[in-house]
Amino acid sequence: MDSFAFIIHPIDPKRDVSRKFPFLGRVLTEGQIDFFSTFFPPVYISEITGIKSQATGREIKGWFLACPYTPKRMLQLPEHAVYRKIIETGRMAEKLGANILGLGAFTSVVGDAGVTIANSLEIPVTTGDSFTVAMAVQAIRDAARVMDIKIEDVTVAIVGATGTIGRVCAELLVDEAARTLLVARDEKKLEVLRDRLKAHARSEIVISTKMDVLKDAQLILTVTSAIHDVIHPEYLQPGSVVCDVARPRDVSAMVAAVRDDILVIDGGMVDVPGAVDFHFNFGFPEGKAYACMAETIALALEGRFEDYTVGKEITLDRVKDITAIAEKHGFRMSGFRSFEREVTLDQIEAVRHNARNNKRRA
Repeated sequence: MDSFAFIIHPIDPKRDVSRKFPFLGRVLTEGQIDFFSTFFPPVYISEITGIKSQATGREIKGWFLACPYTPKRMLQLPEHAVYRKIIETGRMAEKLGANILGLGAFTSVVGDAGVTIANSLEIPVTTGDSFTVAMAVQAIRDAARVMDIKIEDVTVAIVGATGTIGRVCAELLVDEAARTLLVARDEKKLEVLRDRLKAHARSEIVISTKMDVLKDAQLILTVTSAIHDVIHPEYLQPGSVVCDVARPRDVSAMVAAVRDDILVIDGGMVDVPGAVDFHFNFGFPEGKAYACMAETIALALEGRFEDYTVGKEITLDRVKDITAIAEKHGFRMSGFRSFEREVTLDQIEAVRHNARNNKRRA
């Protein structure tokens, strides 16, 4: 039976360590977890069973493996030390017999976005970013529809626009939006991206290094590699949609706490075909996975055992290719979630109602 492995790591240190090691999660502080993660070996988390292609009936299995570093630790340590730990985790996947390895969360961002990892392992590697792009853009389109927002009439913002995922999301959305805000820290990179996109965009394109421009946007797709939240309640207009693709999250929990007139959704939740059992609670309902996980699984079902999405350049052709593969095998965009909770139709209606009232008062 063909198989895959997927690397995860603690993002919220105490919560995520508690999911596998309840005692350690309870007694160690966040600082202690960060420190001790340097010396901790890769961790076998669980076997994944029950995945079955809708197109071919083919079944595969997989494994969750954990690289112990937190995002904060990955940024503190020398790059070569982080590579070494991720490669160690990859070698565990090789010993288990995995045919392909997926890099989750910050392990896909570090350094050259998977190139060094892929070159150091015998098995092929993917970051899952191509399918993440596809599902992020679909999520913002679907959310716009339920909020009665017409993309062709409004301003769409992409935060982290010069990053690996942000650039391709921008490439897709500038053909649809009336106006596109590209937001990132590096103005020179923003200028290069704007000039490249201008050639085929129907959008007016505006660039900014300031977050307060988000008050002009009705739809916001955010995908930075920051380790702290970057989007706060005061930046957002009533009735807007924020799709947060980043892990760690870009959207402050304060947005959910104090703004009942904003729809915040997590980007990229996907239904996995078959009676999948991950044998581990990573915060999603049964049978659902992140889009980056789904890319790894879909490639295994297809028998595409190759370095698939690695490096900092993703092409639209690759996004279309993995979307077709995933749809063929039965992966589907799932419902909306926000801060790890389901978003119901009643909640969406409440957001719309509150937004209308707050706009009238403004």
